[in-house]
Amino acid sequence: PAEWEDFVKEIPSDELEDADGSYIAAYGRRLRGEKGEDAMASAAKSWSVWEGSTSRLIVPAKESILGKWAGDDFSLAFARIENHYFTSGGTDGAPGFFPKEGWLLDDENLSKIASIPTVIVQGRYDVVCPATSAYELHTKLQKLKKKDIQQDLHIVTTGHSSFEPDIIEKLVEATDSFRPV
Repeated sequence: PAEWEDFVKEIPSDELEDADGSYIAAYGRRLRGEKGEDAMASAAKSWSVWEGSTSRLIVPAKESILGKWAGDDFSLAFARIENHYFTSGGTDGAPGFFPKEGWLLDDENLSKIASIPTVIVQGRYDVVCPATSAYELHTKLQKLKKKDIQQDLHIVTTGHSSFEPDIIEKLVEATDSFRPV
């Protein structure tokens, strides 16, 4: 799609080659300012507009996306945080908060949270975080489930954004379900 073309054209071929073909790594260099202030600002806008274009099932009008995602302050903060998440992972180079890919799904680690009431809300058409991830977590939690512990999975007709109405509804329901009676 056109949005992908806009995302990839931000990175010159020599920079992509220097980053071993990784757009995430090449963007990271730009977002850290290694290629100058102008390159940093441009990369931030391209990264953020790409994210804004892919996170909803019903994509807002281009003007709406640009109005939110292309603003200087927002785009730089958002793109830097997200790129840092993708590039500053665990010991095996996996992105994210955990030491290695699949760490949370290991029985030893999953058993530590099995007694915590859990509600997973996942967009069926999420192209950022596939629904298979939520399903796998839920399935493994069910196997370790303690009696009378709430562990629900809601797959809703949305994309990735937590601002889509069906996701908001399920998140509010989940939050209300944890409120003491």
